[in-house]
Parts: sequence; C-alpha cells; structure tokens
Amino acid sequence: QVQLVESGGGLVQPGGSLRLSCAASGSSFPLHNMGWYRQAPGKQRELVAGITSAGSTNYADSVKGRFTISRDNAKNTGYLQMNSLIPEDTAVYYCYLRWGSRPGYWGQGTQVTVSS
Repeated sequence: QVQLVESGGGLVQPGGSLRLSCAASGSSFPLHNMGWYRQAPGKQRELVAGITSAGSTNYADSVKGRFTISRDNAKNTGYLQMNSLIPEDTAVYYCYLRWGSRPGYWGQGTQVTVSS
C-alpha cells in the first residue's frame, strides 16, 4: 500500500519558481514510473512530466524548457522544479506512481497559483 504526500505548492508571481515534492512510502519506490499531472478548473487532467524507473523523462510541450522532473530514490521522493511560471500554469498538481501493470497511486494534490 503506497502512500504519497505532496508538498511545495503555493502562490507565486509570474516569472517565479516553485519546487513540488512527492514523498512515497515503501521501499519499492525505485521500481515505479512517476508522473506529475495537473488539472485546472473546467479542464481535463493532463500529464505535465514523467520519469521512468530508469530515469528517462518526458514533458508536455507547454512546459518544456521551464519544468524539470527528477527523483531521489534514496529518499523515496520525486520532484517537479517549475521555473518561469506563467498564469496558465495555475492548477492542482498531482503526483502519480505506477509499477508495471499494477494499479497506480495518486497524491492528494497541491495547489499552484501563478498571479500578480
């Protein structure tokens, strides 16, 4: 039973930065693929960035060059570094872990608001 705890969200001005964290319970974290998703009001949830257990990364076109996904397996924690934030980045951000074909696990979500 994997538990995910997210932190790091908040209010930031356009052009600012935030670092989201996703702390996972259990020792199997290094075996999981991990993704960060976001959902804005009235919009569908979308994949922002993903990283495989092997370290391969991918990003949505809207965040390429601004966001960086990473993981620290020794700490059972994943991260999303968000730079050059714009108002369109405003959303609830969720981390997601999945190991093979097993059902995945979602974090509780953390609010990111980009506004002046």
